[in-house]
Amino acid sequence: MNLLRVRVLLAAFGLCHSLHAGALDVTVKDGNGRLVCDAVVYAKGKAAPSTPAKKQRIIDQRDKQFVPYVTALQVGTSVFFPNNDNIRHHVYSLSPAKKFELPLYAGVPAEPVAFDKEGFVTLGCNIHDWMIAYVAVLATPYFEVTGKEGRARLKDLPPGQYIVEVWQPSLKGTPEKFAQHVDLAARDAKELLFTLDLKPDFRANRAPGSLTGGYR
Repeated sequence: MNLLRVRVLLAAFGLCHSLHAGALDVTVKDGNGRLVCDAVVYAKGKAAPSTPAKKQRIIDQRDKQFVPYVTALQVGTSVFFPNNDNIRHHVYSLSPAKKFELPLYAGVPAEPVAFDKEGFVTLGCNIHDWMIAYVAVLATPYFEVTGKEGRARLKDLPPGQYIVEVWQPSLKGTPEKFAQHVDLAARDAKELLFTLDLKPDFRANRAPGSLTGGYR
């Protein structure tokens, strides 16, 4: 089979998949009815993942904060941690899903960090205690993080049965507690609403000033 024929067959397969794919429109709220941002919405199904892991992502450091605050990625993805501040940072994680350390550095580390185990990872800076971020490492390609509008759209899902879960850094309990089961037909689109039980969010929105005794 020549290369051109292979490309034609792959293109036809992709078109067929897109014509039969379904979608889930998910809204996430808290117990008071407020829309929830930074929530990771993901669908787990029996169908084999049709999308390979995105090989590289970036979690930036700007103004003594990690950007973004919450990142979702597929198992096998590597992440660069560029430092765009004019001071050095010391990035680390003690989470079981990924333990690593990037000692004091400026600029961009030579090698990315590979996230090769499913789970939720907390990031910190050993110099600036208020710098916290989270990485959701997922075994599915179907996920999205909600913005301020509290909504996520999961698309290109093959027909089948799915378990849809939501994780958020302030979540009380586990994602399984709020899981919903969905049977998705070809070209189907469904809407889901999740109401989460959340702990108060006390994180600092910016670096502490000298009057608070914080680091610079």
